[in-house]
Amino acid sequence: MKRFALASALLMHAPAALAAGKEGHDTLLTPFTDTVTHLVMIGVLIFFAIVWRMGAFKAVLGNLDSRADAIKAELEQAANLREQAAESLALAERRQQDAEKEAEAIIEQAKLDAKAFLADAKKDLSDKIARREAQAAARIARAEAEAASEVRRAAADAATEAARRVMADQTGVDQFEAAAREIERVLK
Repeated sequence: MKRFALASALLMHAPAALAAGKEGHDTLLTPFTDTVTHLVMIGVLIFFAIVWRMGAFKAVLGNLDSRADAIKAELEQAANLREQAAESLALAERRQQDAEKEAEAIIEQAKLDAKAFLADAKKDLSDKIARREAQAAARIARAEAEAASEVRRAAADAATEAARRVMADQTGVDQFEAAAREIERVLK
């Protein structure tokens, strides 16, 4: 407070040497020698002294500090949110890549399954065809065997009939030769 009083006293009693040399001409130091300027300066100094004594500067500076702290906290929170967003983005990209890989694996597996199913179907079809061919061959063989059996029966019946006729017509050794000829004739 003493400093304030001393500074104001010095400003109010400016030396006469600093005053303007001629009337109407201002010098660089004219504002310091003017009475109105002194009174305004004293009023401003008194105002700042009152504001300082009431603690307004501390309150303003405290508010500025708290605002700066709040801004720092918001910036830190924004930085944390940005980091979390970057981590979430990286995680989402990894999940997307994993999903794409899994989809490709599923497609490849489906292709392999389709090829295996097609191969099984071809094998089943060829097996069915082979079974049907075997069944047809067996039927043909049975039919041939039955036909051969019928032919043999017919040949045997014809041979028997021929032998009976020959034996009825002839007597002796010639009967055997005649029966053999008759059998050959019927079989041809």
